[in-house]
Amino acid sequence: MNKKLKWGLVALALMALAGWGIYSHLPKTNEELVAADKIVKTSSRKSTLNVNAIVVEPQTISDEIFINGSLLPDEEVDLSFETSGKIVEINFKEGTFVKKGDLLAKVNDKPLQAQLHRLTSQIKLAEDRVYRQSKLLQKDAVSQEAYEQVKTDLATLNADIELVKANIEQTELRAPFDGVIGLRGVSVGSYASPSVVVAKLAKISPIKVEFAVPERYANDVKVGYNVKFSLTGELNQFNAKVYAKESMIDPTTHTLTVRALYENPKGASLAGRYASVNLEKQRIEDAIIVPSEAIVPEMGVDKLYLYKSGKAQPVSVVTGIRTDGAVQIVDGLKQGDTVIVSGTLQLRTGLPVVLDNID
Repeated sequence: MNKKLKWGLVALALMALAGWGIYSHLPKTNEELVAADKIVKTSSRKSTLNVNAIVVEPQTISDEIFINGSLLPDEEVDLSFETSGKIVEINFKEGTFVKKGDLLAKVNDKPLQAQLHRLTSQIKLAEDRVYRQSKLLQKDAVSQEAYEQVKTDLATLNADIELVKANIEQTELRAPFDGVIGLRGVSVGSYASPSVVVAKLAKISPIKVEFAVPERYANDVKVGYNVKFSLTGELNQFNAKVYAKESMIDPTTHTLTVRALYENPKGASLAGRYASVNLEKQRIEDAIIVPSEAIVPEMGVDKLYLYKSGKAQPVSVVTGIRTDGAVQIVDGLKQGDTVIVSGTLQLRTGLPVVLDNID
């Protein structure tokens, strides 16, 4: 290569370098700036990862399940007369509280009252006969058989009176227990019979909470077990205690029906309402807990990534109780560790990370 060509190439190279230096200091268009920013960001992402993390602190965790249930009256009955007849009295107001023994309604008993009056009027005469026969028997003036006959007549008369009184009682409809009486289905003057329902009576204080437990939890729920439940439209939770459970698991639904009792002060909660029952199987204080998204399953082993000196470091852990959003760590983690909770699928051992947020 001759000297002229050589020096020509050198001159061209120097001119190109000078031109690039001048261009780099000139104002850039928006498109050029965006392209340059993308290159810088891409390069930065390749070197570090922005993540969120938490510092592990002891917390309380509960192993609990939520089950649908319903409220049932403690006692409930369809009220009807034991006899037939025309209703002559209705002594209750619909939807009100009644006490045990209150007279609620009555059918016509005038024929029975007349029969009772006739029988009771014969009592004095029958008693006098027995008295006279006993005196005569002492003097051997009558036979033992005659005396026994008048005694039998008196006993039969008393039995007839008791029978009529029992029939009169059947004309009265009384409350069998304290409770709230519902809407009546009859009126004064209508004909009642044992098949006619006058009204429904329900005892709702206390009130029953009925729910069905999946068979895998059947042995965990025992008599005396405390449960919590909530009602639609109410913020408060209520406490009830299990008092009974079904004798066997339903072969169709594979659930065990359980009933708990809630005091229900003043009958505030009505029977028939839907209830969301919360069963707490286990409660652990001072547990090590992490968000469920921080767990990375790998080859049958649960792992977490810790933040250490600006890098991600994996650690194998043993898990315990799981809830909807958290997992108990039984082994592999300690108080004060910083656990990465975002971007876990992109993490690798020793990958540089930057903490955007830490709780």
